[in-house]
Amino acid sequence: MTENIPRPEYPRPQFVREDWLCLNGEWQFEIDPGDSGLTRGLLDRELAERIIVPFCPESVLSGIGNVDWLHAVWYRRTVTIPPEWAGRDVLLHFQAVDYDATVWVNGVEVARHRGGFTPITCELRGIVGPGETATIVVRARDPREGPKPSGKQSPRYENYGCMYTRTTGIWQTVWMEPVPAMRLGRPRITPDVSRGLFHLQVPVAGATPGAELGAAVRVGGEIIAKATARLGLDLNLSLDLPIPAEHRRLWSPADPFLYDLEIAVADADGVIVDRATSYAGLRGISIAGSAIKLNGQPLFQRLVLDQGFYPDGIYTAPTDEALRRDIELSMAVGFNGARLHQKVFEERFLYHADRLGYLVWGEFADWGCNGFGPDDDNQQPGATYITQWLEALERDYSHPSIVGWCPLNETWQLLTDKITVLDDVTRGMFLATKAMDQTRPVLDTSGYSHRVPEADVYDSHNYEQDPAKFAAFMAPLAEGKPYLNARNGQPISIPYRGQPYFCSEFGGTWWNPDAREGEASWGYGDRPRTLEEFYARFAALCNTLLDDPRMFGYCYTQLTDVFQEQNGIFRFDRRPKFDAARLAAIQGRKAAIE
Repeated sequence: MTENIPRPEYPRPQFVREDWLCLNGEWQFEIDPGDSGLTRGLLDRELAERIIVPFCPESVLSGIGNVDWLHAVWYRRTVTIPPEWAGRDVLLHFQAVDYDATVWVNGVEVARHRGGFTPITCELRGIVGPGETATIVVRARDPREGPKPSGKQSPRYENYGCMYTRTTGIWQTVWMEPVPAMRLGRPRITPDVSRGLFHLQVPVAGATPGAELGAAVRVGGEIIAKATARLGLDLNLSLDLPIPAEHRRLWSPADPFLYDLEIAVADADGVIVDRATSYAGLRGISIAGSAIKLNGQPLFQRLVLDQGFYPDGIYTAPTDEALRRDIELSMAVGFNGARLHQKVFEERFLYHADRLGYLVWGEFADWGCNGFGPDDDNQQPGATYITQWLEALERDYSHPSIVGWCPLNETWQLLTDKITVLDDVTRGMFLATKAMDQTRPVLDTSGYSHRVPEADVYDSHNYEQDPAKFAAFMAPLAEGKPYLNARNGQPISIPYRGQPYFCSEFGGTWWNPDAREGEASWGYGDRPRTLEEFYARFAALCNTLLDDPRMFGYCYTQLTDVFQEQNGIFRFDRRPKFDAARLAAIQGRKAAIE
């Protein structure tokens, strides 16, 4: 029964096994203000409070609602592992825990992980098995000191500017699944449009002599392609799955067609010991001059900035429907995609984007490296930035909706004759992204301090609200001299080299006619005096970019209000502010590059 379990849907939709157990719901909980809990015996005793997982303790939905600094928190739950899983090992998964997590099961440490956005998997073999009782204890540390990638989580007690309520501890689904000793790992699916096939890489743990890996593609239940390979000869086993011409449909916003995949591993006797299902979209991304093409055709990317915050769940959507609804709201006002900003989103969001044909730029939550502000010359992200970003790339590689990567955002350091830590990490994150994924364009940093000459894309942020001034800023792109972000008039980026270019943040226009006097509320620039003035400004800003044949896309700030930042197309609770059809008509006209 799942009707009383929060967020009961399967959390990993591109790698699905039939048997699993959702562990969301009530857990024991205790705040550990001095981070002394291990010494004080919290590992071995009942905890004082109760919390609803997977919602963070800062959120209303968790039942805690404590927005103060939570330097360490503890969770505890006892669960009986289903006896029908007998004969298999058990994996315990945490989809995301912020920030440093340690996990014990029956008093034995089974995992430690740094980073608030990517999954943790705990192998329970030899500790507990089917039919037995597992006592799970989690300690999550969320220290104030940095550098620590934390995105838009406020470094002060209060929210301010574009910094918002923090997230500590478990904030995505906790679950278990049974697996055999020889088992499949997560598939890595690469579409090859030029040859009409999928490349499929599937790691297999515990492979035995004579074992065989097999995969099949289905359309409407019919197998249209299949392939097998014998294990034990190649460490990196790859299968090619050619799609017959009569079954080829290219994934796009106009037709987000997905193929069903089945993957299985069989032993030497041909007995299937592990199987999983997945899906894939056949689509290709290419660069031609100033255009980024989808399936060989220019497609202007009408993106919106989406920060993924919720009034009641903070980082966590209250329901799976809420994730899907955000995409539908965006599409209803004319956007065809989003920059997922300063957060690695729940994978269920990407699943809905895949199904709805919604373009996505994946981004790391890099803010937190000693400020990232205009007065900060000491931005020193550490090696953990690259480590955590690689985990995000590994998780999300196979989603067809993702059309680009952005490891960093708004790095501000001045360009001098010195090579800085920021230079090293910017290049390291770019190279890590390209090593992990050769199929998508990579932007070294969104706005400001571009430092990688071979980056696939160049961009700028421009929140000028006067349409005439905005147009004047953008006009030199026609001569190969695009608008560049600067700091106090001084350069912070290497020169533009002719890459595809877009304005990846603009707009941000404040509109909240219901704001009360004294209420914290802000947006960029002068506020429109009337609703009609907002529509006119929105149209003029968008048209400047739509009319530019060298502009491959834009990203408007932003989809929803977020706490005090009230410049969204929708309110924080997702109620509309504007006429959706009117905004869609403004954005729906043909762009010059298309």
